[in-house]
Amino acid sequence: MTTFDFDLFTIGAGSGGVAGSRRSASYGARVAICEARRVGGTCVLRGCVPKKLLVYGAHVAEELEDARGFGWTFGEAKLDWAKLVEAKERELDRLNGIYVRMLRDAGVTTIEGHARVVDPHTVEVAGKRYTARHLLLATGSRPVRPDIPGKELGISSDEALDLPYVPRRALVVGGGYIGVEFAGIWRAAGAEVTLALRGDNVLRGFDQDVRESVAEGMQKRGIRILRETILRSVAKDGDSLSVRLAGGEILETDVVLFATGRAPNTDGLGLEEVGVALDEVRAIKVDGYSRTSVQNIFAVGDVTDRINLTPVAIAEARAVAETLFRDRPTAMNHEDVPSAVFSQPPAATVGLPEHEARRRYGKVDVYRARFRPMKHTLSGRDERTMMKLIVDRATQKVVGAHMVGADAPEIIQGVAIAIQCGATKAQFDATVGIHPTAAEEFVTMRDPIPDPGPMSGD
Repeated sequence: MTTFDFDLFTIGAGSGGVAGSRRSASYGARVAICEARRVGGTCVLRGCVPKKLLVYGAHVAEELEDARGFGWTFGEAKLDWAKLVEAKERELDRLNGIYVRMLRDAGVTTIEGHARVVDPHTVEVAGKRYTARHLLLATGSRPVRPDIPGKELGISSDEALDLPYVPRRALVVGGGYIGVEFAGIWRAAGAEVTLALRGDNVLRGFDQDVRESVAEGMQKRGIRILRETILRSVAKDGDSLSVRLAGGEILETDVVLFATGRAPNTDGLGLEEVGVALDEVRAIKVDGYSRTSVQNIFAVGDVTDRINLTPVAIAEARAVAETLFRDRPTAMNHEDVPSAVFSQPPAATVGLPEHEARRRYGKVDVYRARFRPMKHTLSGRDERTMMKLIVDRATQKVVGAHMVGADAPEIIQGVAIAIQCGATKAQFDATVGIHPTAAEEFVTMRDPIPDPGPMSGD
């Protein structure tokens, strides 16, 4: 009988890799995890967590402004951005320490360095080889830049998180999660922000009302949105950057942030040599149980390019642990996964957007509310909240819920439970609301909006 050094060898110590390793070790497996950078991965160190801390810090500007409507007076308020970044780094160091300790306490062996798969059961790190019964690939993704002259003059989200100052002028390229979030952060911190989109609106793939509401809120905050815009080049012009657009227009800016997508981290791992199949974007192909084309090798998270969200990677990895070490074959359910965009205003969603619901179910009932939040009747801010429910007309099951406005991510998390349980519109209606809150609108919308007929989709 073959003897292995470990039962599971995980490559990548981000949220998914750490979760799968700890869960596997809790079931008695001998587990090693390898990381070339700091333990914690993109979400904890280069993504969700530091970004949300910067969102909190920048958003204080709006709170101070709104406070005047409630009778508060202040002297001059000033944001020390370098101090905020320093505080953010201290928190990331703390979280890194927690992740290292959690792995150690779980009995997981941590190995530093770049790993390469030598054969289906062997991994090489810094010239040393380790064998394992199973391999788990959780190497995540990395930001990519458009292939244009001068692309090296721009920055990605990695560098933006560490920028020690707020740029006076910023051009953000891309209207996905990262683009709209950084546009909001920098604008709230005082920058002049332009957001350049290849398409017709922000947040492609989201519900149309969400997209329109977020864009409207961003523009009210002074963010300039350029739609259907293509960059041709970036050049240095003294202390500034000169950006040429496809139409010939020249934009002068101080910082260009390329928020133009991410690519799976599969290069240099030796995957193709051992038979692990990749798709056209070099993401690892997996089945419903996260198993690759090689029987004993599994992959989870962004490197598989399914739903690229941290909680999804964690759930996929824990499902692998259940399958391998608890004799409970488990497939992660990728339906009705909630998500949030920490834009300003924030947005959150669960279930299907309207155009997809119509495509899947044919006839649907749509309930939508737009209103001025109570807070802003005194603050004076020109702010609107949008809330929306999508219901399959035949079964009356709620198949989508969407919100743009304050506390949207917190509210949608609760609504997601109801949708995961298959709640009907009648059950929403029978729920007593908490008054006065924005959340109660989800249980008080009575009349569907007129059916617009066939939709072209996104």
